[in-house]
Amino acid sequence: MLSKLQVKTVEKGIPNTAEYRMYFKSNQGYISPMHDIPLYSNFYTKVCNMIVEIPRWTNAKMEINLREPMNPIKQDIKNGLVRNVANVFPHHGYIWNYGAFPETWENPDVVDPLTGHKGDGDPLDVLEIGERIAKRGEIIQVKVLGIIGMIDEGQTDWKVIAINVHDPNADKLNDIGDVEKYFPGYLNATNEWLKHYKIPEGKGINTLEFNGEAQNKEFALKVIDATHQHWIKLMMGDVKPFGLSIRNTVIGAKGLWPFQMAEREINNREFKTGTEPPIDIAVEKSHFITTPQQE
Repeated sequence: MLSKLQVKTVEKGIPNTAEYRMYFKSNQGYISPMHDIPLYSNFYTKVCNMIVEIPRWTNAKMEINLREPMNPIKQDIKNGLVRNVANVFPHHGYIWNYGAFPETWENPDVVDPLTGHKGDGDPLDVLEIGERIAKRGEIIQVKVLGIIGMIDEGQTDWKVIAINVHDPNADKLNDIGDVEKYFPGYLNATNEWLKHYKIPEGKGINTLEFNGEAQNKEFALKVIDATHQHWIKLMMGDVKPFGLSIRNTVIGAKGLWPFQMAEREINNREFKTGTEPPIDIAVEKSHFITTPQQE
């Protein structure tokens, strides 16, 4: 289905500003990266499609905008300013290609039986650990390796560990145990990053479930399937949308929105043009975190 759609990205507005948007467009017209791109590239081998929101080593907190029609990628806004994640030493920006699985949703009205907390209302986050730095808006096919359970401000926020199927190491990595074998230290660095990245913003340490131990592929696939079922109920109108835009143009659910309407609304929206403003120099600062064990 994905290859038939021939998906490309269309940028609107000026990067590093609040109005910047990256839309997704198929050979038929604009589509939603959350609703119109299938979760599985190959259902039988469980190879998934991942939407890359944030390339490795970058700081801009980009995310699929769930509340706007066609769900473009935008930069998160905090206190009226575009948001960038802090560099928590020794890391710089995001340490993986960061993105999301389409057709998944962590229902904020349902308690996850595995964590005891309700979902965060977003699609499943994916941490792709391959060698290549991906591009924003790229759709890559990934092999699921495992999953980390994070509690973010009292909500369940799963992080799937995956690798691009075209990565030179993909054949060697088939489950979570292989990550430490071939990429020693990566899972530990991931735990540290997830726990500490909000501390420079004045927030506390994030809690990781299962004592921070990443769960295996089988466990991860069950979580993926559960969130996919939540998404199906969302699109069928069986659960509250919590302000999410469920307009889509490909699948025949209640959210169906004709291509022509999407095209018209996006093209009629006025976006500024001009030179991209410089990134705040404070984004380059390294933050040194003292944990209770170090005090």
